[in-house]
Amino acid sequence: MQAGIYTSYTFGPVGRQIKIILLDTRYHRDPLSSDGTILGSTQWTWLEKELNGPSSAITIIVSSIQVISNLSATTGPLFYMESWGRFPKERDRLFQLIADSKRNGVFFISGDVHFGEITRYDCDVGYALYDITSSGLTQAVEKAVPAPFHFVVRFLAWWTPSTMRVIGKNCRHRSCTYGQPNFGAIEIDWDATPVALKIEVRDTDGIPAIGVNISLSELQAQSVNSAATLRVGEHQKHCSLEVDLPWIVRYRLTILFYFSVAVLLFALVGLNFAAAVVFRLFLRKCKLD
Repeated sequence: MQAGIYTSYTFGPVGRQIKIILLDTRYHRDPLSSDGTILGSTQWTWLEKELNGPSSAITIIVSSIQVISNLSATTGPLFYMESWGRFPKERDRLFQLIADSKRNGVFFISGDVHFGEITRYDCDVGYALYDITSSGLTQAVEKAVPAPFHFVVRFLAWWTPSTMRVIGKNCRHRSCTYGQPNFGAIEIDWDATPVALKIEVRDTDGIPAIGVNISLSELQAQSVNSAATLRVGEHQKHCSLEVDLPWIVRYRLTILFYFSVAVLLFALVGLNFAAAVVFRLFLRKCKLD
């Protein structure tokens, strides 16, 4: 009997086949930040066979947690989120497995974080690896705060650094995240030359909030530069990991938080001092009267 619920499906005719690989990222997972395993040895062996199996035009790897983005590296120590980035050895192993399989047309879909975004990583398998995060259908981060404070959530999303997030004109908000209930949509135009993919995060009315248009030819080996072209200490969008950012950039959300707390405390102390002075003056006046 299989331990876990991982499986795969293949749809479509030859030449237009889509392989969907569903991972189980909970059953075998070690504690967070242990840098242990996510999939477990048996599931890793199965995944290797799946990626080295019959080819398909597109391969979608489904992960319940984000694969590309590692926001915990920039939101900590305030709060952390579950992701492959908290298991760097496992994520490196996943990328290496895709590269070794020489399988083209691979991208990820994920969820769990209660907001939508699209991320990409260019510097490991020879082409851009996309991760489309849609979360969630019923719960979202902006639903947890009153409507007048939604702008605060959007500002913090913009302020939090992310080296992997896709930023473009097809975003409703400047942060290129979407914090309202949402769902993901993937449209494939097989008749286009080359084959075209439209990947979107849509709101509950079906209107795109984030989107990216790519061709299937972009998901072929050697379509982007490798990480080897980066000089030591150099940072590149969609290539440098969040943990490698300069500390003042990486922790700017934390710096803003503690600075805001300090300003608030200073203001409260100032108000208390001013109130005490006014009260003393009032008492002195009463005595004089």
